Amino acid sequence: MIFFTPDIEGKTYTLNEEESGHAVRVLRLKAGDEITLVDGRGGWYRTKITDPHHKQCVAEVIEEQREYGKRPYTLHMAVAPTKNIDRFEWFVEKSVEIGIDEITPLLCERSERKQIQPDRIRRIMIAAMKQSKKAYLPRLNGMVSFDDWIKTVNGNGFIAYCGEGDKQSLKAVYRAGQNAVIAIGPEGDFSPSEVETALMQGFIGISLGSSRLRTETAGVAACHAVYFINE
Repeated sequence: MIFFTPDIEGKTYTLNEEESGHAVRVLRLKAGDEITLVDGRGGWYRTKITDPHHKQCVAEVIEEQREYGKRPYTLHMAVAPTKNIDRFEWFVEKSVEIGIDEITPLLCERSERKQIQPDRIRRIMIAAMKQSKKAYLPRLNGMVSFDDWIKTVNGNGFIAYCGEGDKQSLKAVYRAGQNAVIAIGPEGDFSPSEVETALMQGFIGISLGSSRLRTETAGVAACHAVYFINE
């Protein structure tokens, strides 16, 4: 059982009311039972419940690890949210499970979705972090226009698009251990001007295979390709 405790300090920690209720009333944990706490910054804590109160469950730290599961590279995915938000949320969940450090929702020329619910997305990220037994919670940036975002990226940028152009497979241009920023467009793809802007900024055009992938599938495929190359 893993619980997200971003403000943990010292040798004891009191779970908030929601997590306490889940631990005591749903999971029926008792004094002496062990639970794992993660702080989202690489801290991993093996703890033992000392006071199984359903509103203020107290746990004592037995073992602590720093930089638990830290990878030798960072992956930043910039993805245009899909019109059907469920598909974008699916991408968020699966990318966190695979391993990612940062997500930026992009507003592109052909975007059909103009906004997201950051609090809901973050809850999905926390649940995926706990489910996949990770100690790092990826950063969720605010939704930003493609033109504003592209100016902030420095180095190791890749843009996946369906249109014609000089593209290479991700495995041909990405090397293990490299930090990477990968941009995935909306259902209607990046516009030609957006692709041109990215290439002029030093981005490398990439293909994710011969099949035409949905936005969310392309995002997960890119995450998995980076993960696989680094294994």
